[in-house]
Amino acid sequence: MAMNQSSPDPSINRSARRGLRPGLRILVTGAAGGIGLEIASACLAEGARVHICDLEDVLLNAANTIPSDIGKTAADVSHSGEVDRLFKDVVEQMGGLDVLVNNAAITGPNGPVESNDPSDWARTVSVNLVGQFNCIHRAVPLMREAGGGSIINMSSIAGRLGFPYRSAYSASKWGIIGLTQSVAMEVGEFNIRVNAILPGIVEGPRQRRVQNARAITLGISEEEMAVRYVANVSLKRKIDAQEIADMVIHLSSEAGKSISGMSIGVCGNVETMRRG
Repeated sequence: MAMNQSSPDPSINRSARRGLRPGLRILVTGAAGGIGLEIASACLAEGARVHICDLEDVLLNAANTIPSDIGKTAADVSHSGEVDRLFKDVVEQMGGLDVLVNNAAITGPNGPVESNDPSDWARTVSVNLVGQFNCIHRAVPLMREAGGGSIINMSSIAGRLGFPYRSAYSASKWGIIGLTQSVAMEVGEFNIRVNAILPGIVEGPRQRRVQNARAITLGISEEEMAVRYVANVSLKRKIDAQEIADMVIHLSSEAGKSISGMSIGVCGNVETMRRG
């Protein structure tokens, strides 16, 4: 039987739906290295226009590894005035904003809660949670003006599981889930999607530093700590930063146009943080 000519062919433009729209304007915070730079580079390779921010000294140290066609602003997202300056640069260089990837974060204090310095605890929440609010606060008007957009907040597997000896980090990442779901309800009518990604154990220098610090806290070897971390994962492996970038691209593309208010784990299913 011949296909009804009025019926859409589902194969048409299917591949185009999986990638980014050329010229999409994307801001990635905390992107001078690690996951953030992987995301920024992947989006640039997809034809997007990309702007990043990080602390000034971090940007300077990473200058040779950041692609020259990525815009850069030195800013601490926990400071409202610095975020104002960041968004001024974004508008001047890209004319607006379509996608915000809220990736900036610090690891915070490691150790029993009674030993944590209150100023370190507060600083962790300020950067990881308040910093995301500061950027969302300025991004929403730009996205409304653009007719819609995608906000992607980087949480963590520690945002759905308790993480002993990392209470500040875990609390900030749980807070991001509440922020994500609340803002998604507020801005959906403006065609703005808001989601959180929850990375698990991501291979790289930062994860190794966290892992080794935890080994010291627990009084075990770095090798034993590495075994414990992977033992908690259903797939029994770490993940690669490119896997996080792939999810960002999906949530920023036409293929992700109906996904909002979700907390999406890219972690191989971490079952518990208790033993690690």
